[in-house]
Amino acid sequence: MPCELSVNLNAVAMLRNRRDLPWPSVERFGRIALEAGASGLTVHPRPDQRHIRFSDLPVLRRLIDEEFPGAGYNIEGYPSEDFLQLVLANRPSQVTLVPDDPSQPTSDHGWDFASHAGLLKAVVARLKGEGMTVSLFADADPAAMPLAAETGCDRVELYTGPYGGTHSDPLAAAAWVERLGAAGDAALAAGLGLNAGHDLTVANLPPLVRRLPQLAEVSIGHGLTADALEYGMAGSVRRFVAACAG
Repeated sequence: MPCELSVNLNAVAMLRNRRDLPWPSVERFGRIALEAGASGLTVHPRPDQRHIRFSDLPVLRRLIDEEFPGAGYNIEGYPSEDFLQLVLANRPSQVTLVPDDPSQPTSDHGWDFASHAGLLKAVVARLKGEGMTVSLFADADPAAMPLAAETGCDRVELYTGPYGGTHSDPLAAAAWVERLGAAGDAALAAGLGLNAGHDLTVANLPPLVRRLPQLAEVSIGHGLTADALEYGMAGSVRRFVAACAG
């Protein structure tokens, strides 16, 4: 199966929130993304609602249910009780748990699976009991993957931020592709599905997909939204879908 693209709408929401106006519309851009070939939508509602608002979640749930019933809906966040209640109310197909502090501007590290084993096992069991796929944000550390599997999760999402930071250094980029590849191999060996996300672009996605052909899904927001300023949202989605093919 080819790698699927889930479009993260946080950057669209952040632009909207600069004014007390309803545009750009998260719903409209989600619709454009799905019409253009994205396999799903991703949102990360933070407690301060600085980009995605809690009120956006049922709107996107309804969009998928009514117009794109086969599309995925991925909600990311730290597993506080408030976050879990949002998830249960909006029934995503996938939940990605991240170890964010509320003050962080963006996700920048994976879970310490040994330290948080008890929390993660309990939350994973709760969400899987509700029929949701559960993915855990993970650093590119092969040794961590068996510990991730012990939580009972379905997938890990490899944090690709450091790889994105090598945009002007081909040698460093190649080294990070191999580092991520080794972690992905370990995840697959542990029986886990494989996602990836953070600072992926049309340029750096194909080498990663070629190294990890079993990659199930990438979640892309910032790079895709920046690309859309030049190519339009539909054009950008088509470019990233093509990049997902390697």
